[in-house]
Amino acid sequence: MFEKLLVANRGEIAVRVMAACEELGIDTVAVYSDADRDAGHVAYADEAYNVGPAPASESYLDQETIVETAQEAGADAIHPGYGFLAENASFARRIEETEGLTWVGPPSDAMEQLGEKTRARQAMQAADVPVVPGTTEPVETAAEVREIGEEFGYPVAIKAEGGGGGRGMQIVRDSGDAEDALETAKREGKAYFDNDSVYVEKYLEAPKHIEVQILADEHGNVRHLGERDCSLQRRHQKVIEEAPSPSLSDNLREQIGDAARRGVREAGYTNAGTVEFLVEDSGASETHQNGGGEAADSDFYFMEVNTRIQVEHTATEEVTDIDVVRWQIRVAAGEELSFAQDDVEIEGHAIEYRINAENPAREFSPTPGPLETYDPPGSIGVRLDHAVSQGDEIGGDYDSMIAKLIVWAEDRECCIERSKRALEHYAVEGVHTTIPFHRLMLTDEAFVEGRHTTKYLDEELDDERIADAVDRWGSEPASGGGPSAEMHEVTVEIDGRRFDVVLEDLPKGVGSGAASGAEAGGSTDGASSSGASSSSGGSSSGGSSASAGGSGSGSSDDEAAKMKDGAIAADMQGTILSVDVAEGDEITEGDVICVLEAMKMENDVTAPRGGTVESVSVAAGDTVDMGDTLIVLE
Repeated sequence: MFEKLLVANRGEIAVRVMAACEELGIDTVAVYSDADRDAGHVAYADEAYNVGPAPASESYLDQETIVETAQEAGADAIHPGYGFLAENASFARRIEETEGLTWVGPPSDAMEQLGEKTRARQAMQAADVPVVPGTTEPVETAAEVREIGEEFGYPVAIKAEGGGGGRGMQIVRDSGDAEDALETAKREGKAYFDNDSVYVEKYLEAPKHIEVQILADEHGNVRHLGERDCSLQRRHQKVIEEAPSPSLSDNLREQIGDAARRGVREAGYTNAGTVEFLVEDSGASETHQNGGGEAADSDFYFMEVNTRIQVEHTATEEVTDIDVVRWQIRVAAGEELSFAQDDVEIEGHAIEYRINAENPAREFSPTPGPLETYDPPGSIGVRLDHAVSQGDEIGGDYDSMIAKLIVWAEDRECCIERSKRALEHYAVEGVHTTIPFHRLMLTDEAFVEGRHTTKYLDEELDDERIADAVDRWGSEPASGGGPSAEMHEVTVEIDGRRFDVVLEDLPKGVGSGAASGAEAGGSTDGASSSGASSSSGGSSSGGSSASAGGSGSGSSDDEAAKMKDGAIAADMQGTILSVDVAEGDEITEGDVICVLEAMKMENDVTAPRGGTVESVSVAAGDTVDMGDTLIVLE
């Protein structure tokens, strides 16, 4: 077994991995950016190292620095969590080729094959796994897109080869949309995954999204741990996930599980992974109270393989009592899976709720800010995966996740009732959250009956119901900070390594966080010792920018600009992905002037009125703060 493991991630997934390491007797190393000096995952680790500025490209995505940090810390393994570098085959290969380091994940060759969607489709076809009709090679021109549309019928989907979660995907409903959609998909693929290669497949209008958790060791054993239903999505981003699916018959469940095992075995895959399928209901399905009953003539199609741990792995852990993360580490250390496929039993029902700092009434736009109140629920059947505490800051540099609430019960009906109790007692103030939305879903007929598809939120659910839920159960964003304490735990960095020092009687109002070298500031957490003491590892102080790392939140058309005296200004901090107007252009109200990425959400910034563009103040790649001028209208 490993002696020391570096987690190349942040937030709740980093803490989740570290907890598994702790149980296995493995020391842990955290990495953090300047924005995450006081983050929860830093506090949890045995050691912590600064790897760069807040932008992920300069810290959490800096492959060379992360590997060098692992070597400096004396780590013998690296776990990537999810997001960031988790599905980067070149990063996995770099670790495989570095003496003394082990990659906790699938082999880089398998990642490369399954991470590129066209190659993954080829592998699945070779394993006799049904795939959605489409191309098995990348497409380069709009004419090729139109050929697929004419052959299989519109709509078709253009997808980035390195994509996932709806990013890098464009829907083409007729031949006239092909050129613009192709350009957008390629741009998003390059921006998000550094890969502008795309493919095309038939677009299924309203399928169920079913995924199978698998574990495979280096001794030829492949197991599946049942399926999860991830059909409740907003713009292809999962919102609520559950295990098992309420809409599969036992026969279809078995077929999908066997297909997942065949596919990963064909690819020579080891470690944990998820095989995702789309289930197209023929219209003859019926729902049963205990487990549902998808019609026997429903079709299922392979969609993609996620070559990493998934955000929603928790639901599977709750119904199987199998620690997926722990097995990731054990498999990477060369151990053999100790259970047979027949040993895997599904007990009860589990639902995971993503608790994000977002305003559901404004198309789930991010709402970064301080957690003035943070009081999560507990009691029987409630699990919470998080890395935050009261007073922490949900920053705008990464995604908007606060926590994952997982509820288990003996059946789905009881799980829903238990979830109502847990969400009612989940108190968060200072930021908008998705809690009101989740509470709404637990009273929604389609969700409760398991009839929802991937299109339900985007096309069927009334937005007014969401707004009413936010009015009823939501909280307003924070208006100010809290008081300082008399004692302060000061975090300092020496040669990039983190140390905590407790100081007594610093003046109130000293800033939180840590400074590099000789500069240091106090946190807002009151340490309980006098004089000064120091220890390596992370602090337990508040004031963190600690949301979960790298999961990705999709895209939004929420208006991201406000206007004054002809100047259209950014309404949030972010990065300009593209500028769609030029000086002298005539635009009308609602026209897209630029695309701004904020907290991993792509926002179309639209003009609040028409006019002539007098000047353009930004370009693609620029970082803007709230209030910065984007363009000026005459």
